[in-house]
Amino acid sequence: MNTEQTTAIVLRAVEFSETSLIVTLLTKDLGQVSAIAKGARRPKGPFEGSLDLLSVCRVVVIRKNSDALDLLTEAKLHRRFRGADRSLERLYGGYYVAEMLRLLLDDHAPHPDVYDLTIQVLQQLDGNGPVAASIAWFDLQILRMLGHAPGTEICTDCGAKMRIEQRTPFALEGGGVVCRSCRPRQRSIVMIRRETLELIAKLQHLNQQSPIQIPTEFYGELRSVLNRYTQNIVGKLPRMQAFLPMMTKTRPSHDARTDRDVF
Repeated sequence: MNTEQTTAIVLRAVEFSETSLIVTLLTKDLGQVSAIAKGARRPKGPFEGSLDLLSVCRVVVIRKNSDALDLLTEAKLHRRFRGADRSLERLYGGYYVAEMLRLLLDDHAPHPDVYDLTIQVLQQLDGNGPVAASIAWFDLQILRMLGHAPGTEICTDCGAKMRIEQRTPFALEGGGVVCRSCRPRQRSIVMIRRETLELIAKLQHLNQQSPIQIPTEFYGELRSVLNRYTQNIVGKLPRMQAFLPMMTKTRPSHDARTDRDVF
């Protein structure tokens, strides 16, 4: 058994006994970890309320060498997620992030870039960042980091350079755009607008310092494609997808002729 110290984000906490919890943590150095936190449910337990969902903590974990759960011995709160204080939409966005991380990540497989991405998107949801755009950016960033980035320029079947048309076939199971010759071999096809496809490519390479903006007229299609695409990858319908915004909110325009509504 090894004792490890690292920073962690709480992705789930499930009651284990009258006094203990089983927690799922996304850690900076150890990847996703499932551990038992003994005494965490006691009013004056050793964790002092630090294991709330999406809290960021400094933790001490005793790693087990078998398939048994690791043991969480210490968690000191660094920052609490307060999206619920802002709006129900921000709370649901945070819950969605936690669920997708659990579905996409394997235990004990470190992904420091995914950890940093999660911190960034939680800051957006906890602050003034646009919820719908931040979640779409998170989806495409984590898919890219884990090797599931949807193809937008080359046919994902034959590898030929694509001629992007006003509406281009996108293979949900194939992993991206497909040419006309390969289209008949695909089982799940959606026709996606050129502008939405350009948004997918842009969001995959957009860093956190850049403003996240999605024109309202393309967001609905983008969200629908992302929902169905991620369902194919994880093999199930993520529960929190139903609570994501499917429409954008328009902001007041100072000049309706030149200012585009974005989210």
